[in-house]
Amino acid sequence: MHEPFAELAFLLIITSIVGVIAVHLRQPVLIAYILVGILVGPAGFSFVQAHDQIDLLAQIGVAVLLFLVGLKLDLQHVRHIGPVALATGLGQLVFTIVFGFLLILLLGKDWLTALYVAIALTFSSTIIIVKLLTDKRELDALHGRIAVGFLIVQDIAVVLAMMVMSAVRGGDAVVDSSGWVIIASLIARISLTALLMFIVMWYIVPSLVRYVARSQELLLIFAIAWGTFLAALGEWAGFSKEAGAFLAGFLLASTHFRDAISARLTGIRDFLLLFFFINLGAKLDFSVLGAEIGSAVILSLFVLIGNPIIVMAIMGYMGYRKRTGFLAGLTVAQISEFSIVFIVMGISLGHLEQDALGLTTLVGVVTIALSTYMILYSQRLYESLTHWLSLFERTHPYREIAVEQQHLVENDPKIIIFGLGRYGARVLKHLHHHGVGVLGVDFDPEAVRALRHRNMPVRFGDAEDPAFLGSLPFAKVDWIVTTIPEWNANRSLLHALKEAGFNGRIVGLVRDDEHALALQKAGVTRVVNIFQEAADLAADYLAKEIEIQEKTT
Repeated sequence: MHEPFAELAFLLIITSIVGVIAVHLRQPVLIAYILVGILVGPAGFSFVQAHDQIDLLAQIGVAVLLFLVGLKLDLQHVRHIGPVALATGLGQLVFTIVFGFLLILLLGKDWLTALYVAIALTFSSTIIIVKLLTDKRELDALHGRIAVGFLIVQDIAVVLAMMVMSAVRGGDAVVDSSGWVIIASLIARISLTALLMFIVMWYIVPSLVRYVARSQELLLIFAIAWGTFLAALGEWAGFSKEAGAFLAGFLLASTHFRDAISARLTGIRDFLLLFFFINLGAKLDFSVLGAEIGSAVILSLFVLIGNPIIVMAIMGYMGYRKRTGFLAGLTVAQISEFSIVFIVMGISLGHLEQDALGLTTLVGVVTIALSTYMILYSQRLYESLTHWLSLFERTHPYREIAVEQQHLVENDPKIIIFGLGRYGARVLKHLHHHGVGVLGVDFDPEAVRALRHRNMPVRFGDAEDPAFLGSLPFAKVDWIVTTIPEWNANRSLLHALKEAGFNGRIVGLVRDDEHALALQKAGVTRVVNIFQEAADLAADYLAKEIEIQEKTT
């Protein structure tokens, strides 16, 4: 069976079976996917030969994932987490390189191997961490946003490290003229890309997105096209596909279409990332492990314990609580697939021997597997260590308190209104002007844009999409108001609200008795026929005016 279609179908069947077993045993499906890759790859039974097709799907999945990460990181978040992300990212890099270098020298390696492996130990897997945080619904939490910030710092460091080391030729570690030419070319391309991004962000993207948002299908295609195009452009510019895809999402993060785009890409992301993890497992080469097991155990403990400790220390000093520092620290308790790529590059340049690859591969397998469980069961781990973690917390965690107060002001509405036509928009405006926490939702981009220009709290999104509803801030919402005129749409909304776990009260504003009856049968708290209410109000007003006039004559 060597037809790519048949092989991919077989691969999906095997993955589904192993995934079901993993879920039954309460194990992470991510580990199951990597295990499938090992089983069907060269290290296992070599069932699948369509490596190019799988690798392509994996690359698209990574681009979609990083695009969604950038989509969630708007300028407001960058302002809050930028300093701590930079400080934590750089601090962790320096700590791991310096102490890792000394530790590897003590293990008997030469200085160049020690330098390469120490640098490789600093890279955490952005893709794996973002997937885990997304599955736990913690990507938008404070520790999730900070983790994404310093993971991006690490990704930039990966690029710089590869640029510098690739400019070094031969074992004598001397930078030759061709190396400097490579670096100069990369800097020029990065500068050109930055200029193009600035022009696109301010003059092209806003109008283009508003136009394509008129069609749900076109919006989805545009989002994938935009993310993959900038991923390719990022690779051409010299920094990486991942950085380019992240930038593509970040450029759309300040638009009011981001939640709708994110909801539509979630399922596609999960499907494509399956191939990434299978591909990662298939590329693990266990034949080069040799006699590196003892050294790998020591370095794995260094990564699993040392990296989280330095992150907690820096975040505690900068004014964050011990729980936030601990949860963010766990995200650097593993090394990345880029670590293995970095070592392979060193071997190709003649700087390293094959044993360095075996050591890094084994550290990668151990740390990825163990850190996955650490993140999935982070709350239990935190509760068991909470007494000792007090060492990493200030008496007054001022920075986190400020972030929490800002979050309460921006993200905790009491009422959400679906449907912002003439009636719904007027209800939104009056509630907002009375100081009531309210949020409006509509899938008409022009309606949302007009209300945004009036500084109204609105979001662009589809009320029938459960994934989109999952992104709404339901934590303190007491009332849902729907002015959507179609019963089918309202039925989908009610079902999606139930799936999202909403237990508050619902008001339906309708225009006919048939719709009102359907909402009542569906269990809506209050149904208001807006035409009848308006007619009754007008009749009452006229009756009172006539009565007053008769009394005065």
